[in-house]
Amino acid sequence: MKRYRLIVNPAAGGGRAVRAVPIIERMLRERDVPFDLVRTERPMHAAQLARQAVDEGCEVVVAVGGDGTSNEVLNGLMQTKRAGEGTAAMGVLCVGRGNDFAFGAGVPHTLEAGCEVLAEGHRRIIDIGRVDGDSLPAGRFFGNGVGIGFDTIVGLEAAKLKHLRGFPGYFVAALKTIFLYYRAPRTRIEYDERAIDQRSLMVSIMNGRRMGGGFMMAPEARIDDGRFDLCIASQVGRLRIFALIPRFMNGTQASRPSVTTGRTERITVTAIEGVLPAHADGETLCTEGKQLTAEVLPRQIEILCRSPEVNG
Repeated sequence: MKRYRLIVNPAAGGGRAVRAVPIIERMLRERDVPFDLVRTERPMHAAQLARQAVDEGCEVVVAVGGDGTSNEVLNGLMQTKRAGEGTAAMGVLCVGRGNDFAFGAGVPHTLEAGCEVLAEGHRRIIDIGRVDGDSLPAGRFFGNGVGIGFDTIVGLEAAKLKHLRGFPGYFVAALKTIFLYYRAPRTRIEYDERAIDQRSLMVSIMNGRRMGGGFMMAPEARIDDGRFDLCIASQVGRLRIFALIPRFMNGTQASRPSVTTGRTERITVTAIEGVLPAHADGETLCTEGKQLTAEVLPRQIEILCRSPEVNG
C-alpha cells in the first residue's frame, strides 16, 4: 500500500492551509488514501521533512501550501535523490497565493480535485531547474521558474499586501512596482551561442508557464520538454510597462519589440551595472546578486497530476 506524507505549511494562504486540514483529512479518508501529516515550523523546514519522509519509506510526499512550500518539498526530494538516499513521488494540494508550479504541472487548483488526483495516482515525470550564483553558492532547485528583476520586486511587494491574495495581490503589486523599480540593471544574458547586452527590466527563466497567479510568462512552455522557455524584457518607460501588463496576462507579450523569447537548456545572466534581484518559484534568492546561472535537469521527479484524458 502506498504511503503518503502530507507536509503542511501553516502560514500558506494567510492561514488557509490550517483551516483546510480537517477538510483534506476527510476527503482523503473518504477516498481510502493512506496518509499521515506533519506541519512546518520555520523556513526550509519542508525540505527537511521531505527528506525525512523519503528516509522513512514514504512513496508520495505532498506539499500542502503554495509555491514556496512546493519549492521546499521539491528541494528536499532532489537532495535525497542526488545523495543516493532514495526517491519519492511528489503531490501538491493548493492552498497558497499563486499555485503557479501546480498550474504548469497539471495539478488542479481546488482541494477536492487535488485529493482526487492523489487517490487516482496518475503520474508524469517532470524536469527540474537548478540555479546558482555568486550570492547563492549552495544553489537551489526550482520547478516553475526563476525571475530576475521586475517580477522579483513584485513578489516582495505582493507579500506585503495581506488583504489581497492570489492574482489580485500580484496585479496591485505590479502597479506599485512600476514606480519603485524603474531603472533596470545593465545585463549580459548568455544562452546557447547568443549574447544579449541591454538594460533588462525582467528576465524570466521558465520551466512552467505562469507566474504571479495570472501572468503567462511562457504560454507555450512544457514542464517535461528538457528546455527552459525564456521571456526577456528590455527597459521601457513607465507607460509602456503599463501597456505590457495586459500582454503578460494574455500571454501575447512576444509580439512586442521590447520582449525577446527563446528556449535553452542553460542560461547565465550577469549584472554589468546594478544588481540582480531574483526569485525561484516565488521564493527570494537574492536582492543584490551579480551573476546567476540556471540549467535544466531533464526527467527528475514524478508528480501526481491529472491524467492526459482530463487534461484534454
